[in-house]
Amino acid sequence: MNRHRSSMLLLAALACSRPPAATAPAPASPAPVVADDITADELRRDLFAFAADSFRGREAGTADGLRAARFIAERAASLGLEPAGDSGFFQRVPLERMRFGEGTRFTVTEGGRTTELALARALAPILNLGEGAPEPKRAAAGEVVFLGHLSDPAAAQRELGALDLRGKIAVVLHGAPAGADSATRARLESQEMLSTRIGLPIQRGPAAVILLMHGGTEKTYTQFAPELLRGMEAAKSGGAQSDAERPLPMVLIGLAREASALLPADWERARPQALAGRRFTAQLDVRREPAAAYNVAAIVRGSDARLAHSYVAFGAHLDHIGIQAPVAGDSIANGADDDGSGSMALLAVARALQAAPTKPRRSVLFVWHTAEEKGLLGSSYFVDHPTVPIDSIVAQINADMIGRRAAATEGAPLPADAESRLFVVGPGAAPNDQSKMLGRLVDSVNAQLPRPFAFDREWDTPTHPERIYFRSDHYNYAKKGIPIVFFTTGLHPEYHKVTDSADKIDYDKLARVSRLLLHVGVAVANRDKRPR
Repeated sequence: MNRHRSSMLLLAALACSRPPAATAPAPASPAPVVADDITADELRRDLFAFAADSFRGREAGTADGLRAARFIAERAASLGLEPAGDSGFFQRVPLERMRFGEGTRFTVTEGGRTTELALARALAPILNLGEGAPEPKRAAAGEVVFLGHLSDPAAAQRELGALDLRGKIAVVLHGAPAGADSATRARLESQEMLSTRIGLPIQRGPAAVILLMHGGTEKTYTQFAPELLRGMEAAKSGGAQSDAERPLPMVLIGLAREASALLPADWERARPQALAGRRFTAQLDVRREPAAAYNVAAIVRGSDARLAHSYVAFGAHLDHIGIQAPVAGDSIANGADDDGSGSMALLAVARALQAAPTKPRRSVLFVWHTAEEKGLLGSSYFVDHPTVPIDSIVAQINADMIGRRAAATEGAPLPADAESRLFVVGPGAAPNDQSKMLGRLVDSVNAQLPRPFAFDREWDTPTHPERIYFRSDHYNYAKKGIPIVFFTTGLHPEYHKVTDSADKIDYDKLARVSRLLLHVGVAVANRDKRPR
């Protein structure tokens, strides 16, 4: 699951305000036509192999990401699946790797003294503010204005109105003030507040916005900065832009530190103020290098001549975040749950369908997307360059992080029913009620299981502070009007860390979730009508 994509969706953060649609149980769906033989042992064997150190974290655009794609393609071939890429099982996704050259420099001058701020250790640039947003500028210079926490957006609007930010450097704190209670702290450290704290100053025309993290958000910086410094984007045609063609200010993130040249004294309690005589200058030397990653796509062909050219799509992402800063000597982010669990579940579902004596009526399309962790790039490319007609996909079922007993808030206490809790996203969050009927079908299938799941719908809204609806590959299918449902077992302390390893997975629960995926897919595939 992509941790930070929602933080960059500034336009979406302002636009999404529709409440979720309610879902209700539907009449029972037809019984599946496949054997219910997905086992914990099968999933354990595959995931220990896929999340092994030898894959070096499966980062998209690297040889390790290609190795992961080959692993899945070889398994798909061994299962006898039908290739559905543009070259066998593979679909090439053209990308560009972003590098910061030696010309990148950040300085603060005051009273004739110049302080250098180091790339990565002090600041990291954000080069992509989200879908539909233009690129931020690559150069900035101006007087520093400290804005504090902007904890109350309404009050912040008034405070910002009293300050002249045009052409200035707006410095904002991301975290919670000292003494904040747990509920306030959770709100002020959320993904939603990160977007708000960047978005509000941008509207005032600064030369740059610098977001400095402290307290509970420091871990966000330590995990996010390496990803920014080796970011990737979809390959672009045409020449490079000049700064004159970039309407948005430069955006940087960093860590708030005592005696920082960007902060006033007693900065946690200080009011918004101009830091007289303090000037910040930044220059980004950005170099773009061609890179490639690969989606893997396969089909189990349906049995009904009339319906076999329409598809129920399953999705997971095969990439993770690669090599990270060492923790206790371990630097490989194995991504066993994120999203090794979903990737191996799709292989298990494909095997069960391929082995069934009677295939579902519609065909079933499996897509293991690449570059989800780089901004949902693989799924974005697939829906824009589909290897089957996009309007032939009747529903998309996404599995991302489905192998743990976890909570809605990272590190929160586990609920009493954690063994059976499963988060469902899409029936309420997707626009125009397009996934409402699919949600009803999911409820019906779940009710028929020997051990039904306790569905948690806390995230099934576009306005939740964690903004989970926007953070995995289903989102790109939903934008095309395709009914979607996203399953996840939730967030946990190993999320996006080197400790997300195969020995932490609850394989019995992963097998149960995989069987639910199988039965939902078959139920949709056997319907005469699309789930709309």
